[in-house]
Amino acid sequence: MAFTRSILKLHLQYRLLISEMNSDITILRILEDYLKEILLKKSESGIARNVKYFKNNFAQFRKENEDLRDKMHLKKMKLFALLKEKKVLDLKTYRSDNHQMILKQFKKYHKNFDKIKNEFSRFVEKRA
Repeated sequence: MAFTRSILKLHLQYRLLISEMNSDITILRILEDYLKEILLKKSESGIARNVKYFKNNFAQFRKENEDLRDKMHLKKMKLFALLKEKKVLDLKTYRSDNHQMILKQFKKYHKNFDKIKNEFSRFVEKRA
């Protein structure tokens, strides 16, 4: 059986994931603003330590997000070029473009991002 993968489907999948990651950047900005607000209200050393922990994590997620979005954007543009040329995405091309690895990186990124958001939410609830 021949490998066939819809170029348009993969292209649209990248567009959705990039859109989701753009939303994550907005969420990170809001969470960073929360950190500033917490620091203004509380000056305990335990809080400062937690704020630093989250600030470092948020910075790491921002970098990871930007790197992954850049990779996805390049793949999305390449797929669009194939689509315009009415080419077929065969298994060899699919594998050489590392689509599976990028999609796995996204799942890992998002799982970890959800984890830190939940952790931050619990931290904020304790401070309320």
